[in-house]
Parts: sequence; structure tokens; C-alpha cells
Amino acid sequence: MAVTKAILEKWMAAQKRHRLSDRHVQMARELGLNPDKLGKIDNHRQELWKAPLPQFIENIYFKRFKRDQPETVRPLKQILKEMEFKKKLQKEKKEEQRKQRVFSSDSAAE
Repeated sequence: MAVTKAILEKWMAAQKRHRLSDRHVQMARELGLNPDKLGKIDNHRQELWKAPLPQFIENIYFKRFKRDQPETVRPLKQILKEMEFKKKLQKEKKEEQRKQRVFSSDSAAE
């Protein structure tokens, strides 16, 4: 699942705005909910017939996956750190490959 930094930042903002736990954010992400549109769902104070957002997420998650919660919960900050670490490793690998190419082309020219 390709996740960009911008999408994770949107989820972090939504988590803070709607006071969601890491578990609820992960459940909402697995359900494919849009972080920008959570405000439409989270208006249970205005529309009294609606359930609070965390409870709503738990209900639809159970209906879809027949589980109460995800097997493993990963905080968004941890996912961002892992993405940055992976990107750093890829940069280092690419730089190493570039150095190998330059070295091999220099030795072939002699």
C-alpha cells in the first residue's frame, strides 16, 4: 500500500481535530475513509441520531472485517519515521550505485 507523506499528515490533522486514537485512525484508514470528510460524520452533537465518530468507526469496522480492532496498530508517527528511514536507505543505495558506475567507467577509460 503506497502511502504518501501528505496523506499521513492529513490523517494526523484529522486525528487531532476529531480526537481519535491511533487504533481508530488505523481502522478508518483500512476502511478507506477520507480524512477530509470525517467532519461530516462527526457531527453527533448537531444530529443527535448519529453515533460519535469513534463508535461509528468501530461499528462499520466490525461489520466489514468481523473483528473489533486491527491485529496490529501502528501509530502514524511510526509510519512516517519508517518511510523516512526507507527513503534514506534508498538514497544511500542510489548514491552507492552512482559511485560504482563512475568508478567502473573511469577504469574502463584507462
